[in-house]
Amino acid sequence: MGNKAFSFCSPAAPRTNYGGGGAGMDRWTGVLHVPLSRGGPPFRVAASLVLSPAKTLAVPCANAILFTGDRVRGSGEPAIDRLSDAAYLARLLAGKLTGEANAWVVDAACLAGSFAVYRELVPSVNAMGDPKRYDPTGFPAAAGITNILAHCIREIQTMIKSAMKGSAGNQDPAASLLSYCPPKTVILGFSKGGVVVNQLVTELACLDSESAKISVDVSRSSPPVLTCNLLVPVSATEFLSSVSEFHYVDVGLNRAGAYITDHAVIKEIANYVIRNSMNIRFVLHGTPRQWSDPNRSWIQMEKDIMLQLLQDEAQRCEGRLLLSEKRYFDGKPRSLLMHFEILEVMDIG
Repeated sequence: MGNKAFSFCSPAAPRTNYGGGGAGMDRWTGVLHVPLSRGGPPFRVAASLVLSPAKTLAVPCANAILFTGDRVRGSGEPAIDRLSDAAYLARLLAGKLTGEANAWVVDAACLAGSFAVYRELVPSVNAMGDPKRYDPTGFPAAAGITNILAHCIREIQTMIKSAMKGSAGNQDPAASLLSYCPPKTVILGFSKGGVVVNQLVTELACLDSESAKISVDVSRSSPPVLTCNLLVPVSATEFLSSVSEFHYVDVGLNRAGAYITDHAVIKEIANYVIRNSMNIRFVLHGTPRQWSDPNRSWIQMEKDIMLQLLQDEAQRCEGRLLLSEKRYFDGKPRSLLMHFEILEVMDIG
């Protein structure tokens, strides 16, 4: 599975205390490289996962997954370098979460120069990683992410067991089931990573109809370890059903497609919320870097369209479709630095 790095740490390990994240909880932190197919390009995945008192992986209340954007090299700005590091972002995200939640940060498996290309999750992207469209057929993003998480959990459990000399993993799975509640999933896309968010929104909009025609289940490729199945969803449909929040974090592209502007997709999200009596939250976070770029005016236009579509559909959802727009660094000159610093200052609560 490529190179691995891991450590046991407490929340005090990050250089800055960001608050939240369940003060006093021990965590497993590390980086893994996980291909989706044999010989395929590996995703670099950083994780900060809650540990039980026995130092095994604890069942989280939520899994928050952040997809990163294009690479920035040679900026000369230490803050940009720091906020481009997946391991740092995993610790940062963990500090922003409430309760016993796991933080995952996923870098694109492929790069075209500095451009992130999420082709394994969004098959319609072009050579530069920009989407031609969002096609939900087969739930490629949900299936791929489920596979990535399953591989990571399997490797981490093996490493923990080895580090604990075989004592880890001995807790009774039935004990976990007594108070088990399936973890929610919080999706965040930063910059180019927003294309994965859009793909997942499109897949969720088709969940009821598409899942009736196909069954995309990765559980067959995962070992029948009950504790693994408690930690993360085991199928594409289960993954999509677990999503409770979508966060767009200063997303933007060099062409159209940064936000969902298809009314039919947003309408089906509202229908899904109503049919299943579920709450889903959309949060659009942005800075002048993206929302006030005169050379890419379509970004703000798409954002405004999506926000209006969500507002219109929310009116018939009896408070179950929640949305908000959060602006950062208003009034300041546009800069690449603010684009990255939103990761530190964003409020996901």
